[in-house]
Amino acid sequence: MDLVDLSFLTGVFVTLFVIIDPPGTIPIFLSLTSSMTAKQRSRAALVAVGVAMLIISTFALFGRFILDYMHISLPALQFSGGLLLLIIALQLLAGKEGEMAASEGVNVALVPLGTPLLGGPGAIVAMMLFVDQTGGEGPRIAALVIALALMAVVMYSVMRFSGIIARMLGKGGVTLVTRISGVLLAAISTQMIFDAVHSFIESWGVLGA
Repeated sequence: MDLVDLSFLTGVFVTLFVIIDPPGTIPIFLSLTSSMTAKQRSRAALVAVGVAMLIISTFALFGRFILDYMHISLPALQFSGGLLLLIIALQLLAGKEGEMAASEGVNVALVPLGTPLLGGPGAIVAMMLFVDQTGGEGPRIAALVIALALMAVVMYSVMRFSGIIARMLGKGGVTLVTRISGVLLAAISTQMIFDAVHSFIESWGVLGA
């Protein structure tokens, strides 16, 4: 008997990679950490990945219980995450990313990087579904843990070496990337909100049928 289900591991990793999209976080990470030193940027990347993994793991283990206990639906979680990202996107477009990073009591590694950008509704829902698919089988559980660990390494590596990209772009380039990332983040958040509303409408349709 195999110790790890490699096909399941591949499926989990690819799905998480597509949902989280580590390369797509580079411009947003650069925008939010533009005023940081290389050491601070590295620490922010580590904290962001740690927060994301903690959130995803917690919901993987206790997600259904938490949502049921608090009477929160998955679309509601997705809708709130979309609203939060939209606020961040508007701040980026307005050129206020420096205020976000420097404001007292605000840590961009926690919000929005750790959540909802990395550890967002999409990744949370996917992990909850994958846990159900393991069926309690050892090889699949091992595959799930390994895939999540590999995803953490990829996320950290992408953000850790984004400083090289920042040096190549220069100050003006980073500013341009900031505005572009604001537009992209606004689109992502709008899509999240749209998907949540669509799910709400579908559920109402089923109830009304």
